[in-house]
Amino acid sequence: MSTSEVAANKALFKRFHDAANSGDFDLLAKTIDDLVAADAVVRTPLPIDTNGAEALKQIWAMLLRIYPDIHLTVEDLIGEGDKVVGRTTVTGTHQGEFMGVAPTGKPVTYNEMFMFRVADGRVVETWGVVDVYAQMKQIGVI
Repeated sequence: MSTSEVAANKALFKRFHDAANSGDFDLLAKTIDDLVAADAVVRTPLPIDTNGAEALKQIWAMLLRIYPDIHLTVEDLIGEGDKVVGRTTVTGTHQGEFMGVAPTGKPVTYNEMFMFRVADGRVVETWGVVDVYAQMKQIGVI
């Protein structure tokens, strides 16, 4: 894969996160439709009942309900071949039910890492590792 393709994959990752940071679900959903294949394989710790672009829209609708002011800071971004990996710090205020826990109004900061595999300019596979323990501890469950 060429240097320009790796750069394009990194730009795709950044564009996705910029849309997520907008807080505008309609913009995020359109961005997901633009960037993610309908049949992409999405791996997530969250309970979802679909896959592909629709899975990511379902996840983000849930996240925006839980943390309406969610903000992601990409700390590291590494690309090689057809994959791009980002280490992200996430902040938000717990304002919606999360895994059966009623809103607490508490601020939350946690880390996550996501890898996207990109083919023909679209995400076709994702892997994610999210620090759910940190979230549960900060909202007082643990």
